[in-house]
Amino acid sequence: MPTPISGRRSPKKYLLGEMSFDRLMFRPEEWYAENNVDIRLSTWVEEIDRAGKTVRMQDGSTLSYDRLVLATGAAPRLLPASIGGDLDGVLTVRDRRDADRLTEEMKPGRRLLVIGGGYIGLEAAAVARKLGLEVTLIEMADRILQRVAAKETADIMRGIHQAQGVSIREKTGLVRLVGMDGRVAAAELSDGSTIDVDFVIVGIGVTPNDRLARESGLDVGNGIVVDEYTRTSDPAIHAVGDCALLPWHGQQVRIESVQNAVDQAEAAAAVLAGMEAVYDAKPWFWSDQYDVKLQIAGFNLGYDETILRPGAREGSWSIWYFRDGRFVAVDAVNDAKAYVAGKKLLDTAAQPDRTILADPSADLKLLLS
Repeated sequence: MPTPISGRRSPKKYLLGEMSFDRLMFRPEEWYAENNVDIRLSTWVEEIDRAGKTVRMQDGSTLSYDRLVLATGAAPRLLPASIGGDLDGVLTVRDRRDADRLTEEMKPGRRLLVIGGGYIGLEAAAVARKLGLEVTLIEMADRILQRVAAKETADIMRGIHQAQGVSIREKTGLVRLVGMDGRVAAAELSDGSTIDVDFVIVGIGVTPNDRLARESGLDVGNGIVVDEYTRTSDPAIHAVGDCALLPWHGQQVRIESVQNAVDQAEAAAAVLAGMEAVYDAKPWFWSDQYDVKLQIAGFNLGYDETILRPGAREGSWSIWYFRDGRFVAVDAVNDAKAYVAGKKLLDTAAQPDRTILADPSADLKLLLS
């Protein structure tokens, strides 16, 4: 049965058996009724009539609105059926149905192929290894995390996974999946090898769910275009979360994170309540893999310089990003002090003293003085 949930918590703990699915829910189910929120599950909007300010549901009924919020999210990119994407055992990680299917598949000793070396792929590999599976991860780009992180971060995370027994093959793509009786059984790779697999997790990114916006004539790019007040090109319609393409320091960006979805929704609610609250995105993100916590503050888009700084304890690092000489983001690996310092600098638009960053013995508190 469909469940009103949010990704406030990662499904990792659910997959590992450390957390019930109820704890992944954004609110307890009874909260919605108690707060006069009418949730309709197993139904969807087919069309927006902007002139009449109504939406037509799939059953032909209509709902009217004064203001409309599109929070349609994003959908995982799928492998085409022509290369085996429709075989049983080829999975994505997005909702409860995916999580339940993965729980059934993730048994000790089974062979998993992870396609994609972004955060989703790496987190899936970490969960599988903790559960005792054999894991191969392939990434078509030159390295893992190529789109989202610096080489230094990728090198650290690659070493962590390899130490845990994950086989990582970079510059390696999928040619096709081979099925047996309708279920995936092997994978032919671009390096000429073929590996036997029991199931596959596809983590090759997402695409924004912007069909309704596009078909209703709203401005759409790589997502639904919004202004600093979360309004679309129709001021009666707002968009928030993974589907929204928002202004950020002279650029348009789409931020795929729980934090952004929640913060942007709160900003939209304030505007709907009559407060002209500007949404100034200050992204932060985290990823737990094994006993490693990777925390990220800022947005490294267009960075042209990095500083790698060892932390105070073994296995802790921080990577500081700069663009045109200005500090824009930090990655902190098991280094909460660096994360907190970097986030505070970004929140206040302050610039760090590079001599302090370059000195591993210097106290990061000096950056904030």
